[in-house]
Formats: sequence, structure tokens, C-alpha cells
Amino acid sequence: MLHGLWTPGSGLMLWVEGRNPATEEPTDAVGRVLARKFRHHVKVPMPTPSGPEMLEWAAVALAPPDATEFLLSVSARDPRIAGDLRYLAHVARGVERWARAGRVVPEVHRAEGGWWPRWRLLGGERQRAWLTELAVAMPPVQRHGTTPRAVLDDMVTELTDPVARRVLERRHPDDSCSDVDHPLIDALVRGDQFAEGTAQLSGSLDGWRDSLKVDEPELVLRLLEPEDVDVEGDWDPDTVLWRLEVCLRPEGEAPVPIPLHRTEASRLQIGVRKLTEAVAAYPRLQDVPSDPDSLDLMLPTAVVIDLVGHGAVALKEKGISLLLPRAWSVASPSMRLRVSSPSTPASAENRAVGKDQLVQYNWELALGDTVLTAAEMNRLVNSKSDLVRLRGEWVRADQEVLSRAARYVAERHASGDRAIVDLLKDLIADDLSDLPVEEVTATGWAAALLDGDTKPQDVPTPDGLDATLRPYQKRGLDWLVFMSRLGLGAVLADDMGLGKTLQLLALLAHEKAPTPTLLVCPMSVVGNWQREAARFVPSLRVLVHHGPQRLSGAEFTAAVAQSDLVITTYALLARDVAHLKEQDWRRVVLDEAQHIKNAKTSQARAARSIPAAHRVALTGTPVENRLDELRSILDFANSGILGSEAMFRKRFVVPIEREQDQTAVARLRAVTSPFVLRRVKTDPAVIADLPDKFEMTVRANLTAEQAALYRAVVDDMMAQIKDKKGMKRKGAVLAALTKLKQVCNHPAHFLRDGSAVMRRGQHRSGKLGLVEDILDSVVADGEKALLFTQFREFGDLVTPYLAERFGTPVPFLHGGVSKQKRDDMVASFQGDDGPPIMLLSLKAGGTGLNLTAANHVVHLDRWWNPAVENQATDRAFRIGQRRDVQVRKLVCVGTLEERIDAMIATKQELADLAVGTGENWVTEMSTEQLGELLRLGDEAVGE
Repeated sequence: MLHGLWTPGSGLMLWVEGRNPATEEPTDAVGRVLARKFRHHVKVPMPTPSGPEMLEWAAVALAPPDATEFLLSVSARDPRIAGDLRYLAHVARGVERWARAGRVVPEVHRAEGGWWPRWRLLGGERQRAWLTELAVAMPPVQRHGTTPRAVLDDMVTELTDPVARRVLERRHPDDSCSDVDHPLIDALVRGDQFAEGTAQLSGSLDGWRDSLKVDEPELVLRLLEPEDVDVEGDWDPDTVLWRLEVCLRPEGEAPVPIPLHRTEASRLQIGVRKLTEAVAAYPRLQDVPSDPDSLDLMLPTAVVIDLVGHGAVALKEKGISLLLPRAWSVASPSMRLRVSSPSTPASAENRAVGKDQLVQYNWELALGDTVLTAAEMNRLVNSKSDLVRLRGEWVRADQEVLSRAARYVAERHASGDRAIVDLLKDLIADDLSDLPVEEVTATGWAAALLDGDTKPQDVPTPDGLDATLRPYQKRGLDWLVFMSRLGLGAVLADDMGLGKTLQLLALLAHEKAPTPTLLVCPMSVVGNWQREAARFVPSLRVLVHHGPQRLSGAEFTAAVAQSDLVITTYALLARDVAHLKEQDWRRVVLDEAQHIKNAKTSQARAARSIPAAHRVALTGTPVENRLDELRSILDFANSGILGSEAMFRKRFVVPIEREQDQTAVARLRAVTSPFVLRRVKTDPAVIADLPDKFEMTVRANLTAEQAALYRAVVDDMMAQIKDKKGMKRKGAVLAALTKLKQVCNHPAHFLRDGSAVMRRGQHRSGKLGLVEDILDSVVADGEKALLFTQFREFGDLVTPYLAERFGTPVPFLHGGVSKQKRDDMVASFQGDDGPPIMLLSLKAGGTGLNLTAANHVVHLDRWWNPAVENQATDRAFRIGQRRDVQVRKLVCVGTLEERIDAMIATKQELADLAVGTGENWVTEMSTEQLGELLRLGDEAVGE
């Protein structure tokens, strides 16, 4: 008879009683074992007339993997198998059933100086019962010298891993046990050592395994309302106790309470163990009173509030459910403003009233969707608890915030008349600093101002307007007329190219005011305004106040009086502010209003100082980098609407930019939205009016000459910054960035030696060679292209080469070109017979121009600020463009250009894409990060 003995730490020992095993033929698993040489020895207690005696037998030792194969292959009915071995085979087959049922999980354990992944049984109530039955049935010979449970635990632990792997191999004979390509999974399936194993990983897997529930009933904590308490009236939360009912919920069944004297011992044991886990997860349950007849806990109101607000999260992380009373909700207090006004503003005939227009208003306080009555607010103000009973439902809310909001509303309930702007200022006052204002609604004329879904009164298309307004442009005109009628400043913040110029001219044509409008714009678009005015409103009398021959004194005053629109520049606004303040203006308009984003500049101060009945700001980017810019523009339109600079920073800039405070965001939106109209090109109402825009990054290889220069610049910079800090280090980094971009453009651009663009008929710049290929196809197709660069000297280098290469004039618009020459360039390029190529500097040509004759845009070098680049692209991609626009952004392979382009595209490295000039953030990198960013990749140089 073949016997078996499991020895913890050694594995399976097989021995034969009273026979020489070598005489057996190896016909099956048992025979093969019997045919082996029994080289080991095992001592087994054997019965003798004088009692049990330890006898030594020759034995075969099988390690866990071999023991697994043997035990699962032998037949329990084989007469050669003794009862003790049949028992061990029964245990192995039980482990196999658990593995086939998926009740195994991975662990990582330390052995032989390394970390080894292996499978182990998951555990659970059924598994513990199985092990208990096996321990009772264990043969006496196996129990000798140790406890049955110690033998079983070691055997199950050692057999589970090879058994689980055997099951996987049989289910996936093609060796594709996992679709997950991960070294841990691979080592686990194959039984190999895991080189990346750590104690932390082992602990994480242990914690995950302990969190899994198998077969055990789930612990459920059910909160019950306090009994015999008049919670609708006055009640003392300090004396009221809430029952936290402790229940067990078997899978698929309802939760069942646990009475101490009527629950079976095993179930009570599970309940106590799980409740102990719950108390460990949420320690505030530790010191509360308990019910003497059950496991239930009795909670004070303060603990209930904390349990719902914080404890529930901690319990959920441990897999413990918390059930609240049916009539229970968690609600945040919110304030609502109802504004009423007559259908027609009183200032329609008296524009001097302006932003002081009077309205009636009423504040309301709501909990969730329930608007509170005066009596309810009074009760909540006096409440001592965050938990209140409101209209038959328990509501948990922040009592401090709720009480302050109730007092604020009570003081302003059913108010009288007040100026509309003063009312909006309330929204940023100290009293409302952290009180949520969720809704502002209005009736009459105020509805068109405050309610985003309400449109202003429809205005007929002006007779003097020689244009057809698109629907969104018509709405812009209606809004501008409405704001003008109220005397409220307006910010028209449509995307570039959507026709802000046309909408403003339509307003002037509609109004036909006896006093003129002053328009301030960058010098580069003065001519564009002249042309657009002459085209769309021919009757409009336009005066350009610009140049050394501009009028002054009485002559200027007389000329202004004979004009409808006076156009000047930002530079002259600050210089001639004294003259301009003396005139009688109907309106002041700032085009490209981001020019006053810094409220402290002389231009911004001058713009705010000029008196006018109405103010309009036109901008495609109301906020480029910081919220302070929005305040500066709105302060021009409606002085003081956002409070002082210090208060604005306290109420909005810090909470939003640093803390992402959504309450502050909502309040800022509520205050600013009445004065800002913004439409973007992705709006459904707009997109149908524009063709498609295709943006692509195009990569060029460096030439050998460029690569050598690139490496030299990087090496020189790294040597310079080695021991430098502060401004000296930043200066060295910024200088190197500029040099590297020059190298990527062309060696002659960096060297500034006046050398030729080509050398021996070959391009010295891979980027310029790529540009030439692009323009070849553009010109061959009879189309036009805009080329943008941030370097004037690069434009001066490229322009004559392209003019000679394509046999056509190539205009170059930059900051040094006079107004007249700019106008001539634009007019010529827009004409059917105009040049097919135009070069522009990013600063001088990036805004205000209408260049829809081009349907190709090429960014020769990157500004690294998507907002600035998009503004430049919008010279072609704007209303009036009827062809699809192709935008190519050139970068050199393996250089900083390619790496920063990837950062911008993935948004992984930049905290904020609006990075000002686009380069300062690089100076904050460590020396190691800079080296990685600027290094030249092996793939940079073309063949």
C-alpha cells in the first residue's frame, strides 16, 4: 500500500508499508512512483501491542509542483492507495475546484533573495467551512506532531499556485493565458521571479485581497430616525439619539438586524468582526452608546452629521454600506435673485441715466430645489445643527452658511428700487463672499440684460448698411443697440473673423447719432477700418487722426464735429489724450481691446479718462493669460463694475486661478455675462458660415550645418548656466532659445553674416527647403499663402529668395512698414492679380487684418502660445473665406521645436497654455530638464 504524508516545509512524502517498491512496473502514476528509488526516510507512528511506535520507512519526496501532478492524477479507488494518501488527493482536488471557480488571487512573496508571484485561495466563509471539515476528517497519522489546521494551511498554500497554473494551461494550451502585456502577469502565469517586486507591492496585493468579500454576508449600517421627537418644531440636537442599526445582508437578500440573544454564534461572530472593521474605518463610532439587546449603536446628532458627511466615504472605501432614512437629502443652500423691470427702460429717451437705471429686485434662499419661506428661514437662522427637518424631509446643510444666507436674504427681502449696476456689485460684496448665487432671473428690459436665454428687442437692418448680416451678426447688432440704449458698456468678444467690425458699423448706421464715435485700434488695422466703413456704410463720415500731419486744436475740434467716426491708434490715444478729452463723444470703441489688458498702462488710463455716453470693447481674446485682463477691459466699459483691483483679486483671481473655486467662477460669470457677448467658431450657429480648417504639424530635418550649430549653442548654454542663478540664468536660457530657433530657421539667420540662402545649389536649411516644396504646390494650384514669422530679420532673409524663386513680388508686412504701405500690401494681396505669397511678422500681422484671399497659412517658427498663433491664422480663416484653410506649423525633427509642440498638443507638461510670450516657463526648468528638452535627437539630420 502506498501511503502519503504532508510535511510542512518539505512537501509530500510517499512511502510503502512492508514491500520493496522496486518490484512494481511503472505503468501509471502510482507505478512510476513505486518504480523510483526511495532515497529519503520518514518516521511514521505505527500501532504496536505496546502502543504507537515511531517507525522509519524509505520514502520518495515530491515538491509542490510534482505533488500536484501526482495527487490530481491518482484514482481514489486504486487498491494500492492507502487512506491517508486518498485524503491528501481529496484535498488537492478540492483546491482544484476552488481554482476552477475563480476563487484564487495573486500575491507576491519573498523567497530565495527575490520576489515571486503566486496564486493563493481567496478565502471566505465557505472556504473556512471546507477547511474545518477537512481538519475533522484528517487521518491520525497526518496529525502527529502538529495541529490539523497547520498541516492544511501549509498544504493548501503550497498546492494552490501549481494547481491554478495547471488550470490556466489547460484552458489556454497555446500559452496565451493573458491578453494583458504586463511583466507581473507574465511572471505570475509562468511561475517566474518578478524582478520589479517590492514590499510595497506585496502589501498592496494583500490589502486588495483582504478587501474582497466571498460568501460572507455584507455589513450594512442603517440609520433610523429618532423616535418620539418633535423634529418639525424646536428640538435639542444635543439630547437626541439616532439608532444606527447593524445588519448583515446575504447576497441577494435584505439586510437583517443582529439581536444578541437570538443570533447563531457564527453569524454573531461575523457581525462583531465586521463591526470592529467599521469602527476602525470610522473611529467616531468607537465611543458612542450601544443598545444592550443588539449590536446597534446610538448616535448623537453631531456624530450623525459627521457620519453622513465624512464617515460614509471612509466606510464605503471598506465596502460597508450606509443606508439613510427614506426622507433624507443632502442639500447646499443657494441664493436666487429675481429682478423686475418695465418692458422699456426709462433711459431710452434720457441716456444720461445709463448704468444707474433703476430696477426692483428680490432675493430668495433655497435648499436644493426648495425655496424657503420667511418662517422657515427664521427657524434655520436659530438652528443649532447642520441637520434640519424641512417639509417632512431630513436635510443636511452647512448651518453656518445657511444661517448667514438666511440673514442676508431677510435683510433684503422684497426690496425697493435700486440701480442695476449697484445690484450686480452686490454679487461681489463681502457679505456674499462664499454664498452661492445659483440663479439670476429678470422680467422686462432687465431680462434681456441678465437672462442669457432672453433676446433683446429685434432691430431692423439699418437702411444705410450695404451688407447682409448673418443671424449671429444680427443678434450682435440687437444686443449692441440694446446696451447702447441703456448706456451700459458692452464687450463684443466674438472669435477673430466673425465680423465684429461689421456689427459695430451696423450699430453706427442704425443709430445715426449727432455726435461722433471715437474708435481706437492698432495702427496695422486703421486702413482696414477705413475700407470696411467705406464698403459697408458709404454714408459714414470717417476721420483718421493719425500721422505727423494730423489736426490739432480748433481744426481738430471742427473736423470731429463734421465726422461720424474718428479713428486713431493706441499710441496716439495716450499722446493726444488731452485733445481727445475735450471733444463731445457719443461713444468710445476699443478695437483689439486686449491692448489695455494691463490697467496701469498709459493707454488704459487714457481710454478710461475720455468721457462718452457709451463704451464698447471689441476683442477676440477677452482673457489671454490672467483674469486681471478681463477686469481691465470691463472696467473700461463700465467703471467700477468689478470693484477695486484689490477686491477683484481677493474675490476672483486667487480663488479661481489658484484654487479652482467653482462658486467664484459662477459668481464671476453672473456678474460679467450681462456685459459680454461671445461667440466662437465652433458654435452651431456660426460653424455653417465657415469652411473647414485643417491644422497639421509638418516636420523638417536639419542640415548637417544646422545640426552642428545647434549642438554648439546647447553646449555653450549648458556651460553658461552651470553656476548661475536667478536673472542671469534666465537670461542665458532665453538667449539660447532664441538662438536655437534661429538655427532651426536658417544658419544665415543665426550667424547674421550675410551669407547666401543656398550653397552649391543645395539648401542650407531643411525648413526653408520644405517651405519651398509647400509653396510650389500652392502656386501651381493658383492659390495663395500667408507665411508668419516672429523674426523680422528672417523675413528680410527669406523675402528676396522667394521673390526670385517664384518670379513674383513677395510683400513683407512688419512693424516698420508705414500705414500707407500696409494698406497697399493688403489691397494688392486681396486682389485677383495680387501676389500669391505674403510674409508677415507675427506681432504686426497677427491681428485685425482681413486676408481671405489666402487659404494656406504657414507658421515658419513657433511662438508657443496657441492663442497668438490662432489669431494669426484667423487672418485667413474668417468670415468671407469660402475655401477650406490649410494651416501648417513647421518644426524641426529632434529639436526643442518638436518637443515643445508635443507638450502643447498633449497638455502634459504645461500647467497653462496661455504662457504670455511663450518662453518664460522654460527658464524655470532644472538643468537636467533643460538638457533633455534641448538635446539634439539622432533623427534630426536628414540623409
